[in-house]
Amino acid sequence: METAGSQDSKPESEAGGSLGGLQALIERAGKTEGKNERGLPPVEKWNPDFCGDLDMRIARDGTWFYLGTPIGRPALVRLFSTVLRKDEDGKTYLVTPVEKVGITVEDAPFVAVEMHAESRAGEQVLTFRTNVGDVVEAGPDHPLRFETAIGNDGVKPYLLVRGRLEALLARSVMYELVALGESIQVDGKAMFSVRSKREVFPIMPAGELDRLAG
Repeated sequence: METAGSQDSKPESEAGGSLGGLQALIERAGKTEGKNERGLPPVEKWNPDFCGDLDMRIARDGTWFYLGTPIGRPALVRLFSTVLRKDEDGKTYLVTPVEKVGITVEDAPFVAVEMHAESRAGEQVLTFRTNVGDVVEAGPDHPLRFETAIGNDGVKPYLLVRGRLEALLARSVMYELVALGESIQVDGKAMFSVRSKREVFPIMPAGELDRLAG
């Protein structure tokens, strides 16, 4: 495998297929400075040059692939997840202070694999853990949203984790969430919804739920 120094001399067009490029990115990602209080680098503040697309893909189930092969090191996946950024163009990038490379995301970059519900001062709080170790409380800063999927997927719930990056709730977590749903009036319409930190997150019209259940 090439060193980071040797990669610097390669043209940007080789970003998608160079193992040396990946190793260099790993090294630079691991050396990022200026982390905030949550231990995450301030990727939103960086504006490096775009260096091309990397042959890296995040599958719908949260598995990361490089050159078509799953990345089997959880620590490496967690490292990459800290330098992910989704920009206004709708694309997702790995970003360091000196480079920005594009990757492919099939659905959401993260998967919420666990949920905990508790009551605080009489208000329900829903806390989620993602496959890369983020712990997020749904609320005004981290809203839940729901899409109606075509086919057998039904409702697809998403949680905003940070920036524009979302987590798709795993099916088992979705079932736990739906079990906490209730009919709530939203803008004068009965909506099957869930609550967290005083926020109401509508899932679907209550009448639609009755139709599906029937």
